[in-house]
Amino acid sequence: MVWSKIPDQKYSGLTIFPNVSLLVPIRNEVSRLSTLIQNLQKIHYPNLEIILIDDQSEDDSLELLEQLVGENPLFKIYSSDGVGKKAALKKGINQAKGEIIVTTDADCDFHPSWLETLLLPFQDSRIQLVAGPVLLRSSNTFLAYFQTLDWASIQLLTGVSFEMKSPLMCSGANLAFRKNAFEKVEGYIGNEHWLSGDDEFLLKKIVRKFGPESTCYMPSQKSLVTTEAEKNWQALFNQRIRWAGKWKAHESFFHAASAFLIVIFQLIWLGAFSLIFLKNWGFLWVFLIWVIKILAEFIFLGSITKFFKSPVPFWSFVLTSLWHPFYSVFIGLKAIRGNYQWKGRRIQGNVNFGNHGNDGR
Repeated sequence: MVWSKIPDQKYSGLTIFPNVSLLVPIRNEVSRLSTLIQNLQKIHYPNLEIILIDDQSEDDSLELLEQLVGENPLFKIYSSDGVGKKAALKKGINQAKGEIIVTTDADCDFHPSWLETLLLPFQDSRIQLVAGPVLLRSSNTFLAYFQTLDWASIQLLTGVSFEMKSPLMCSGANLAFRKNAFEKVEGYIGNEHWLSGDDEFLLKKIVRKFGPESTCYMPSQKSLVTTEAEKNWQALFNQRIRWAGKWKAHESFFHAASAFLIVIFQLIWLGAFSLIFLKNWGFLWVFLIWVIKILAEFIFLGSITKFFKSPVPFWSFVLTSLWHPFYSVFIGLKAIRGNYQWKGRRIQGNVNFGNHGNDGR
């Protein structure tokens, strides 16, 4: 299994601590900010500045941030000049003094040694970008377990694609890159109008400029970032449609083909139900096929959740295996149109709100 070959202890401890700018875009996060600031203050790293960028919040996020931070020199607060996460990150990067830029989200939690672990690969001067793992904080509902397994599949695909030198994706909730590399690939120029994809588009640019060997996936319990599960199915659908809707923006045939193959595989699983109409052994064949599917996912995805100490009960594997093909096909179809809501912004027609969508804040 390729995942087992991904080294999580390949690098020894940091011997040089480069200056790091940690960027956190903020939009309508007033209920989360107190916990966020407490978590950020617990991070062990000597040469660190934390930049908080308000993305035109409609609640009291900016005012609360200023109260919580006070005169603490570790933090800097800015307001974004534009609309969307990329504009907020661009503002932060322009103000950043660090050699290394790290991005995360306001709803994330991290180990105190998160940065020290995530930054280990940068001891190799060839490394320009490091992707870290993201999973959900534990919760005892099927919706949360379903999302955990969905995220586990994303981590599996991410790790395997990096190891095979064809990186497909990464998450801006746990991402580090050299500021110099960001500038050399001209940052988000060429895809600013896409609401989503600040992470994947940058990954593709760096791979094209520096080669796949310049990127690294760093799986470790200490480098893991945990995030909040979506609270209802509609919110989850909106999130996944936003992610999936940018497939057409990628210039990579491999990336686009991978997106289609995922849907095609799910249709094949659903097509297995047609075997019911076979005489005599139809029901048995359907049963055997789905048992194999469930067990395979239990083995492979279970290894990921076990690795990151995020256990999921077996019954959730069964229900997720049955529901996921319907869910994936639904997301794939909805992503073609791209209608969804995100943090108070209503996008219609496409995730490309600059050209075809409507930022209905």
